This record gives sequence, structure tokens and C-alpha cells, in this order.
Amino acid sequence: MSEGPVVSIAEIERVFREEYGRAVAVLVRVFRDITIAEEAVQDAFTKAVERWPSTGLPPSPAGWIITTARNRAIDRLRREASREDRHAQAALLHAGPPSPLRGFGAPGSEIFGEPAEETDEGVMHDDRLRLIFTCCHPALAPSAQVALTLRLLGGLTTAEIARAFLTPETTMAQRLVRAKGKIRDAGIPYRVPHESDLPVRLQSVLAVVYLIFNEGYTASAGEQLVREDLCAEAIRLGRILADLMPREPEVLGLLALMLLIESRGGARISPNGDLILLADQDRGRWDRPLIAEGQALVRQCLRHNRPGPYQIQAAIQAVHSDAPNAADTDWLQILQLYNQLLSLSPSPVVALNRTVAVAEVEGPEAALALVNGLDLDQYYLFHAIRADLLRRLGRNAEAVTAYDAAIAPSENAAERNFLQRKRDEITRA
Repeated sequence: MSEGPVVSIAEIERVFREEYGRAVAVLVRVFRDITIAEEAVQDAFTKAVERWPSTGLPPSPAGWIITTARNRAIDRLRREASREDRHAQAALLHAGPPSPLRGFGAPGSEIFGEPAEETDEGVMHDDRLRLIFTCCHPALAPSAQVALTLRLLGGLTTAEIARAFLTPETTMAQRLVRAKGKIRDAGIPYRVPHESDLPVRLQSVLAVVYLIFNEGYTASAGEQLVREDLCAEAIRLGRILADLMPREPEVLGLLALMLLIESRGGARISPNGDLILLADQDRGRWDRPLIAEGQALVRQCLRHNRPGPYQIQAAIQAVHSDAPNAADTDWLQILQLYNQLLSLSPSPVVALNRTVAVAEVEGPEAALALVNGLDLDQYYLFHAIRADLLRRLGRNAEAVTAYDAAIAPSENAAERNFLQRKRDEITRA
């Protein structure tokens, strides 16, 4: 009697999500072409779906996928090169002769059985770093950087990325094609930047990952407040970066920041989907293992003694996570951290966020004076914070006007409903 498949499709999908970016990174190094690498890895996973349910997972799924993908790409390129396809001929030249390569099994081994499983983690480590910096090259538009990162390192389909950012799939597909074409045509190097260029380029990489997380944690539009898949993907990318660059404190700081914010996810939404502010959350529902991990990373950052914006933001979240209830929050320490953040990364948005701490330490009137001095009239949170400060000062008519200004541009239904409830509370009072 058959015992059924050795490996489920769900398990293969898990391997796909975990290993896709690693495999694409290796194949991009080999062929110097993103499209060839993507198609080859897709072919290899299609082969895995056909084979693994009956044979079981190979000892090294990543090695199996990489070897299979390389073999299939070479077979396809040979056929195309024979038709005088110069692009295929160039890719074959990059791939080198059909002999064992560092990081791969023997290219022809699949013909006689299972692909060889030999892999080189050091090579893969470097390949993924190179791919991350290629995806986030400053020559590409920020929207293209995000899309490429999710596609090539996250393994998300074009449809998934389009759905996450409320963009038509055809538009997202065109964006990806143009970005890959620009990398190819402009000769954007597939490498980690030189040490002198690394800080600036790393900021771009971290900004892309944090943008993905923020879009997941508070969706810019739509009915749902949170897109958990994007939060999870950003944290996974953060973990990859921390593994690849463990001595970069800003990388550790970003991961800590995301973990500490994510730890509150279970208490942030009511059973009927309403937004719950930090001060009103049931802290017993916070994820303590995530908090412990995030706080450990913050302590690790402190040992580096090279403070940066993500580390300071993580430290602010760590202070919040230390407080057993809202009343016990150390707002003075948070304000001091915001002062440090504003000196390192001055911006109107940082100054606006700082006013929340000022209101707790110096009072809402002092905070309102600072808010009124900011040029953020197009930012809905500017109006939301201003509305709350006016409400606390008893200036209800002005607060209603400010809430209206916050509600009008808000495209997220959960946030809009929250702001509307706050406005209605004033008008009913």
C-alpha cells in the first residue's frame, strides 16, 4: 500500500521561498544575466515539483536546485547559440566550460541521476550580497529597487508584488523588465561596493527593506491595516542581511527595529479590525520572544559604539517594550533618543515623531508649537498628531478641522476609520 508522497507541495513551496534568492544570486554570477538566472531557477523548481514528491528532499535542496538550474540554462543557451544568438553566446562564455565549478556539482550529472549536491556557502554568501546591492543600485528608481528585491531575493511572483503595492500586474511586470534591462544596458556592476562607497550604498539597501516592512505594517491603501506577508518578507530579508553583514551595526539595528515593532502586531488590531494605539494595547499580547531577540540586537549594537538612525529607532522601540504599561514608559529617555536621532538624521518627519515624546515630557502645548512650525501640510500624520494635541488642550473645534485634514488624504480604511472615530468622539462630547 502506498504511503503517499515523501515531500508535500507545501514543503517544496517553503524551500522555494527560502532558497530562491540564493539560487538566483549564484546563477546571476555564472551567466551575468538576471533573466537567464530567473528562468533557470524556475525551471529547476518545476523539475523539483515533478521529482521530489516521490524521491524526497535531496540532502542539499539548494545545491540540487542550483546544479539543475545551471544545467538546464546551459542546454537552452547552447540551442540558442547554435542559431547565432549573440546574447546566448555571451552568456555561455560567462558560464565557462562544462566542467565542475566551485559551488556546483558536475554539470552533466543530472543526465545520469540526481544532480550533485556540492555547494560552497562562502560563494553563495558573496553572491547574495552582490545581488542585494545590484537590486538597490542608486541608478534604479526606488520603486524598481523594491520590486527587484522582492522578486529576486524574496521569490515573490510579479502578481504578489503587484497585489502588495496595489499596482496592476502588467504595470509591475513592465517595471521589473525595465529595471533588469537598465542593469544590463547600463552595465551596472554585479558586485559589493568598494569600502569607501559602502555606507551610502548600504543605506539604500536598508531603506528598501524598511520600506517593504512599513508597507506591510501599515498599508498605504486598501481595506486591511496590515499585510503580514510583507512584514514577514522584510524581516526575512533583514535576517539575511544580518547573516551576511554581522559586523554592520545599522544592519543589526534595522533587524532589531523591525522585530520590536512586529512584536506588537497581535495587540494592534481589535477582533473587528479596528486600530489600537500603543498606549491602549494589551501588553500581555506582545510577542516576548521577538522582544527578547530585538533587545539583544540593540545591546549588540551598543557594543559596536557606532550609532546610526536605525539603531536609535530600535533603541526607542526597546524602551517602549520595557514598559509593563503605558504609564511606566520612560518618555524622557525616548525624548533624549529622539534628540540624538534628529542630530544624526534631521528631517521634518523625525521632528514630527519627536513631538509625541515632547508632549509626554513637556506637555501638549509645547509639542503643538513644534508641530505648527513644521512644513508637512501634505502628510496626513502631521494633521493626525496635531488633531490629538488640540484635543488634549480642549481646542475641540480646531481638532475637528485637523481630523478632517488627516482623514481626507488617508487611503487605508482602518486608519481612516480610526481617525473618524476620534473625530466623532469630539463632536459627540
